[in-house]
Amino acid sequence: MTAAVLTALVTTGGCGTSAESRTTKVSVPQAAGETSHTTIAGDRGPGDQPDVLPGLGPRTRADIPDHTRQALVVTGSGRNSWKSKAVLYERTDTGWQAKASWPARNALRGWTADHRAGDLRSPVGVFTLSDAGGRLADPGSRLPYSQSPNFRIGGTGFAGEPLAGSFDYVIAIDYNRERGTSPLDPTKPLGAESGGGIWIHVDHGGPTHGCVSLSRPHVERLLRLLDPARHPVVVMGDAASLAT
Repeated sequence: MTAAVLTALVTTGGCGTSAESRTTKVSVPQAAGETSHTTIAGDRGPGDQPDVLPGLGPRTRADIPDHTRQALVVTGSGRNSWKSKAVLYERTDTGWQAKASWPARNALRGWTADHRAGDLRSPVGVFTLSDAGGRLADPGSRLPYSQSPNFRIGGTGFAGEPLAGSFDYVIAIDYNRERGTSPLDPTKPLGAESGGGIWIHVDHGGPTHGCVSLSRPHVERLLRLLDPARHPVVVMGDAASLAT
């Protein structure tokens, strides 16, 4: 995989406008009353076992495969917000149990149910998690892991923050991509206009182009926790959309 291919990947809706650099700075607004730890109505702590995933409406729940036993629920506080919260749930015989809860970030302009390349919004929906990779060596991922020096990005983000290291660890979100391939694979079954390269990756301190970001320790832990035998998915969107 060449650096040029990675550039093509991240310029069609993913988390970067260039694999080499980004220098444009824009205003990064924060919604009134928003904090780095977004509180979502209906949150439950680790150890609780609800019958259904908290905060999800019947339409969203219906999109979760019956055999899924792990779900990372990423909930944004508003449609136009770039701050969110990620909770990893595991399904047991008695219900869904929250295993971990982390602050997260998403795209600069928030969320959309009709993601397009370059719209600076993260796609709303339920997506499988099949493949991982990164610039650094496998930290113990159960998902297939592809290490490559081409997981690199430089320059600065929307708030002027350095982007270096953001792709040290990534988990591919199966939106408009070929499952069973490296996250670097540029194949887009829905076409380039629908974007792609949507990942869970290392947080760089600002909003993304479409991905979900978590702190480095949390991405590492998630890589170790996600189990292909449990058919993991990510359920992602603003709270209002997920409640439908």
